[in-house]
Amino acid sequence: MTTTFDERIRDLVAYAYEHAPAVRDNLEAANLTPADIQGADDLPKIPILRKDDLIAMQAANPPFGGLLTVAPDTLPHIFISPGPIYDPQPDNPEAAQGMQAVLAAGGFEAGDRVLNTFSYHLTPAGMLIDRALLNAGCTVIPAGPGNTEIQIKMIHDLAIQGYVGTPSFLAIMLEKMIEMGLPKEAVPVKKAFFSAEPYTPSQRALFEDEYGMQTVSAYGTADLGVIAYASGAATGFCVLDHLYLEVVDPDTGEAVEAGMAGEILVTTINYAYPLIRFGTGDLGALAADADAACDGRQQLLGLFGRSGDAIKVRGMFLHPNQLKAAIARVPQIKYAQAVITRPQHRDHLTVLVELHEDADDVAHIEAAVKAHLQGVARLRVDDVQLVESGAIDPQQRSIIDERTWE
Repeated sequence: MTTTFDERIRDLVAYAYEHAPAVRDNLEAANLTPADIQGADDLPKIPILRKDDLIAMQAANPPFGGLLTVAPDTLPHIFISPGPIYDPQPDNPEAAQGMQAVLAAGGFEAGDRVLNTFSYHLTPAGMLIDRALLNAGCTVIPAGPGNTEIQIKMIHDLAIQGYVGTPSFLAIMLEKMIEMGLPKEAVPVKKAFFSAEPYTPSQRALFEDEYGMQTVSAYGTADLGVIAYASGAATGFCVLDHLYLEVVDPDTGEAVEAGMAGEILVTTINYAYPLIRFGTGDLGALAADADAACDGRQQLLGLFGRSGDAIKVRGMFLHPNQLKAAIARVPQIKYAQAVITRPQHRDHLTVLVELHEDADDVAHIEAAVKAHLQGVARLRVDDVQLVESGAIDPQQRSIIDERTWE
């Protein structure tokens, strides 16, 4: 990065050392002082901060683990992600500017009516994109996920020009419109912002070529917000200006060469909540030299899944601990395993259940599993299957991802 960014990293670390006890502890545990961090090249000296670390830090120093540098009563929002992890969302003007760049890449502008199908409940996606759209002068219809036919009616009745959500949900609605006899030329949506799942070439061809939409896809996390975005002008994702990314071997923590896959670490220039070398658990690769379309910013060549155990399903992470917590409430169950498939380009969540030999009252197990997992993870379970004794190997992963994206 440029000298200016090196200076920003230096100043961020110095500020965080003085105002965020957790950052001070992390540096001192590695025998570091702020003087040892003069820029991006010095960041690898600092230990990686992982999600599991946040859980432990918040338990030891509630509610924000010693990372928040502003008064909690100044926070406009507090969200929650699996763990649980409390995600404070302080005002961050630079991140807000980055979101405006993302929306502009998708063609969003003042006066657009935009259907926001991200959830507004607990997780940040719906609320954060809502605020960005309002700042851009758009009118937001806060629909949230689901209710396909009602959302189709709103699209037509309100002549909605913009869509925000997962690409698969928009594809489902377009398919439903065809079944209802609505011609493609009658669809008013001409711009779309996608996130929370991969945006495949076949989906891009559907939306852009067949429906004439301008689209942009974003990569983000609950902890960091939007990290990077992809539009038709660049290969991969352009990283937002207030973030610095590293890619490391997920086992050793050592940097990998440009173009090679590894875990994405993010340092955010956010003085109120300084996450430094935060391990996202996502696998990606950085370009050696960014495309001109990224205007000097770092460029992610692509995203290649998760390095940890949490897996995103229909835009929400499912963590083994959540499955474990849900199953613990059904005493008849000995082992359980979640299997994620993708028939007809739709995520399908099946829970395999092996019962104790003396289990009784099994008639209500399917409903109980569905209810408890939805309560813990906010995810709908499509199918619960009882399997024979020994069918589930407790040494295997408890969440199996069998999806293919093309």
